[in-house]
Amino acid sequence: MMLSDEAYMEMALKQADLAAEQGEVPVGAVLILPDGQQFVAYNAPIASSDATAHAEIQVIRAACQAISNYRLVGAVLFVTLEPCAMCAGAIIHARIGRVVYGASEPKTGAVESLYQLLSDQRLNHQVNIQGGVLAAQCSAQIKAFFQARR
Repeated sequence: MMLSDEAYMEMALKQADLAAEQGEVPVGAVLILPDGQQFVAYNAPIASSDATAHAEIQVIRAACQAISNYRLVGAVLFVTLEPCAMCAGAIIHARIGRVVYGASEPKTGAVESLYQLLSDQRLNHQVNIQGGVLAAQCSAQIKAFFQARR
């Protein structure tokens, strides 16, 4: 059963809380496959000593490994923060069908803010995009994390 975008974003926010508890930038992701399988992940570049361990990459890796396929055609990705260029590239390569994100990221956002990679007609795959889902909560979570670190 598909839940609402808001319900999945709530799940992603809980993942972001787990990241914050570990001292990671609080970004969480949920990926839903067309058959209903769900995967969750959060940012872990510090803990894993891996610059690519963003929440989106983590959840894409988990789903791909679970189905033994590098394509996630028709999948929906929910993430608390607008994906960066690296994550947008992975989303395109995996052929994810839809991305729903919470807070915009004016400095590094590669979906709508700084770049528009997921809708670039020059690329071989375009993604359905929905930004701003629970944006206030997602933005507040990130802001609180960085305020506490100052």
